[in-house]
Amino acid sequence: MSTEVQAWFAGRLPDDWFTEPAEVVVDREEITIVGTLPAPEGTAANAEDGDAGAEDGDGAQATRAAAEGRIKRFREQTREQRIEIAREAEHRFRRKVAWGARCAGQHEMFTTLSVPVMTRLRQSERRVLDTLVDAGVARSRSDALAWCVRLTGEHADAWLAELRDALRRVEEVRSQGPAGSGE
Repeated sequence: MSTEVQAWFAGRLPDDWFTEPAEVVVDREEITIVGTLPAPEGTAANAEDGDAGAEDGDGAQATRAAAEGRIKRFREQTREQRIEIAREAEHRFRRKVAWGARCAGQHEMFTTLSVPVMTRLRQSERRVLDTLVDAGVARSRSDALAWCVRLTGEHADAWLAELRDALRRVEEVRSQGPAGSGE
């Protein structure tokens, strides 16, 4: 399914929206599309003289502000078309669609789902969440669990990427199986 969704968006998204193919991530409930916008002219992120690393604090703030403005402009100018594309995709793939953009080191998600996930935790696991809440790291157990998942994802990116790749291979093999396999 993931390959089909990615191919559909590659064909459906306007060619002039992003500087490279959009990142399309699919899970059970949601399809997320994040595209890279061109860096605004005159910013250090778009400089060709190679001294972007020597940028001062004001220059970094200016670059950040210009990128945030570019993302906001993209969001406003493409809203109607993104809604239309999302409706088509939601009808076709039976999942909600979320949008985001990145530009010159800035990243912003416009729409995302917050999906409840039921889980059973033992006392020792609940204590970890409660410690994060008590320490002010998280507002609630739910927020603490989301924090743990984000942290794990950041520190296990390579392993998770390998695992996702293996799951894609399993999906490909499964789709090549004999017809009438109970679906």
